Amino acid sequence: MEDLEYAGLDTDSEDELPPGWEERSTKGGLIYYVCHMEQRTQWENPKTGKRKRVAGGLPYGWRQETDANGHSYFVDHVHKRTTYVDPRLAFSEEATRTGALPRQRFDGSSTAMEVLQGADLTGKVAIVTGSSSGIGFETARSLALHGAHVILASRHQGRTKEAVNRIRNEWAAATVEGINLDLASLKSVRDFAEAFTSRGIPLHILICNAGVMGLPWSVTPDGLETTFQTNHLGHFYLARFLESSLVSSAPSRVVVVSSESHRFLDLTDGDFEITLNNLSPSERDYWPTLAYNRSKLCNLLFSKAFNDRLARRGVTCNAVHPGNLVSTGLSRHWLCYRLLYALVQPFTKSLGIRRPCIDKAFSGFLCPFMERKRAVISTQTLIDGAWLCNLYVFSWPVTFHFRD
Repeated sequence: MEDLEYAGLDTDSEDELPPGWEERSTKGGLIYYVCHMEQRTQWENPKTGKRKRVAGGLPYGWRQETDANGHSYFVDHVHKRTTYVDPRLAFSEEATRTGALPRQRFDGSSTAMEVLQGADLTGKVAIVTGSSSGIGFETARSLALHGAHVILASRHQGRTKEAVNRIRNEWAAATVEGINLDLASLKSVRDFAEAFTSRGIPLHILICNAGVMGLPWSVTPDGLETTFQTNHLGHFYLARFLESSLVSSAPSRVVVVSSESHRFLDLTDGDFEITLNNLSPSERDYWPTLAYNRSKLCNLLFSKAFNDRLARRGVTCNAVHPGNLVSTGLSRHWLCYRLLYALVQPFTKSLGIRRPCIDKAFSGFLCPFMERKRAVISTQTLIDGAWLCNLYVFSWPVTFHFRD
């Protein structure tokens, strides 16, 4: 490696090449390096000595062509541009020996667009709840910019319209629309589901992202505690109503945004029972943090039960942890949360939702925190079939009792 240590290589970036060097790719995806000053090529990076290859397919809308001289060039049909530089060079990864495990492609600095790089979602239909801002918007935007027909489901009609326009301004051909959905109203959930199913279009991806946290005690028009209904029961009701669309569109995915905070409690602790009074408490028994944690555990249990119920019919349900203190509107109801988010957010980020909704590697249930290299086993409650069944059986009649 001593011969690599010369002027121009003292940089922190592996992507920065010495003067006179150029990075290119073969048709097979291997990367090689051209030294124009010495008119030679080599497979090893002149700085690191490592071999690399491009990761995955071309970005959405790109095609590889060959000119009259036999040289490959790349056409971006979305933005109407042509280049001889392989756009996948920006997403290269280390080429490993046969049989070796690949290095982790993504980390806490990866963006949604990087995670979906190379995915062509043309013909796929996705619903994302809580998609007028934050994680939901970035997820909806990324899916739409990769060709999916995305429905932004949100109760804020003005913000939803603005979000749709932002995506269309970025790419005029994006198939994206907003439909009103208020998870705190079972009637709104039913109206949304009936409006969608009446259109006769498939549903390949359902992302249950919307949620609230730190609310003062309040009840919904259905008479249920707001955090419980918004975070769990509304999504449960929505998924059950859209179940036939998901099955008929299989293989399809449901992604439920849970949280690591589910670990702070266990629905089987002490004398706790899955009852309406416990999950939808009175003002006297209400504690915002406890209500949020319980709702996230309900998300997790529902996701596991839904996957157990429908996996054999081609519907996979994943639960994910979106990241610690990610900057969203979730903290808006409590000043302490807003201050904590502002202080910690620059140091936190996660891949969260995007990979489980399209990555074929995630073919089974994932308990909610997907670490950098593996899915992490969650609480013991997850494998207690009786509790899964109790929550599932409990939730469905409750929605029918309160929906009118």
